[in-house]
Amino acid sequence: MSDRLHAASAAAAPELLLIGVGLMGRPYVRAAHRLGLRVRAVEAESRADEARGIVDELELSQGQYGALDELWAESAYEAAQRRRPDGVLAFTESHVLAAALLQDRLGLPGPSLQAASLSRNKALQRGRFRVHGVGQPDYRLTGSLTEAGPWASTRFPVIVKPLSSAGSEGVELVPNLTAYRETADRRRTEGLLLVETAAQGPEYSWEALVQDGKVWFANLTAKETTGPPNFVELTHRVAVRLPAREAAVVDALGESVIEAIGMRTGLVHLEFRMTATGPQVMEVAVRTPGDYLMDLCSLAYGIDWFEMVVRLAVGAQLPPPPEAPVRYAASHFVVSEPGVVVAVEGLDEVREHPAVVDAGVSAAVGDRIGETSSSGQRTGFAVLSAASPEELEEALAHVRRTLTITTVDQTRTRPGRGARV
Repeated sequence: MSDRLHAASAAAAPELLLIGVGLMGRPYVRAAHRLGLRVRAVEAESRADEARGIVDELELSQGQYGALDELWAESAYEAAQRRRPDGVLAFTESHVLAAALLQDRLGLPGPSLQAASLSRNKALQRGRFRVHGVGQPDYRLTGSLTEAGPWASTRFPVIVKPLSSAGSEGVELVPNLTAYRETADRRRTEGLLLVETAAQGPEYSWEALVQDGKVWFANLTAKETTGPPNFVELTHRVAVRLPAREAAVVDALGESVIEAIGMRTGLVHLEFRMTATGPQVMEVAVRTPGDYLMDLCSLAYGIDWFEMVVRLAVGAQLPPPPEAPVRYAASHFVVSEPGVVVAVEGLDEVREHPAVVDAGVSAAVGDRIGETSSSGQRTGFAVLSAASPEELEEALAHVRRTLTITTVDQTRTRPGRGARV
């Protein structure tokens, strides 16, 4: 189904086909329009109204966010058959394979069909990294956690995770045999799972803009999480600088991962831990990272990362890469205690802080909050930018103190506050 919003004469402009728009993908549309591109989007029927007002043409899909890659691909095939685009760009994880299939078929710039396939399957990544000598945890792929019990029993703590997920969904740390048996019983119907040794050390992500297999520019992000069992992300600081020796190790890691997955052109988001024996990769993706990381990188380096990705997708010329950060940027998220929300406080005060670029909450008084096990269950956020690391830390401390969501667990008498740090 096609919804044409602009005059037919607009079709003469070069066209970007965007697979998925969502909320955090809207800057791609704005960047494309600044570059004089026409934007046609394939979007889920449930989000059509959100996208209809900002793109030039809309193609509806029965695909869903986080799933149904096949339906996204079907809609993408039909869109390309109606009119050949000048570039194809995936928004998030469930769109990656559909975009790569088109890029491969039409000979357009993209990560490569191989890189996209690996992005969608963590077990495929593990096998590829093993033969390429990329540092990673020891692992076992299993259709039965019970059968993998003898292997896990000599390696506790271990991580159990699904093959295709994002935002920590389905990821949990299992500390001992008793907990492992409970997990095996609880997750016995999930099908294939990865069991991995739990890497110990600071957590980072590496975001890179890659052109023809070469890194054009890269960023390092330091992360804070809730810790075990689910490691839901709380705070991200971009433009992190490591000591020279560690920085060289990270650069080498990024290059080895790009080679291992066959990455050609586009965006790479690599997550790893820096352990006592070196970095160990947790996973890699060739799509837009969440938690406003693209916005943070744009603020920190003075270039629009969304625009750079669009330029890569249509084969446009890139400007000279940044030489150094021009600002310091971070995002912070609220994780609320389980219970019924009785107060949401501090949002207006947080928004008034000069370092806060954006902030919001997704919980209201009366809502019931469950245990947080993935990024999608967090209840508030703030995006910050400051002229110095010291100012950024002061602003983060202000957000942590001020933006609170208070809950009451009705099975207990004590209330819970809303920000775990």
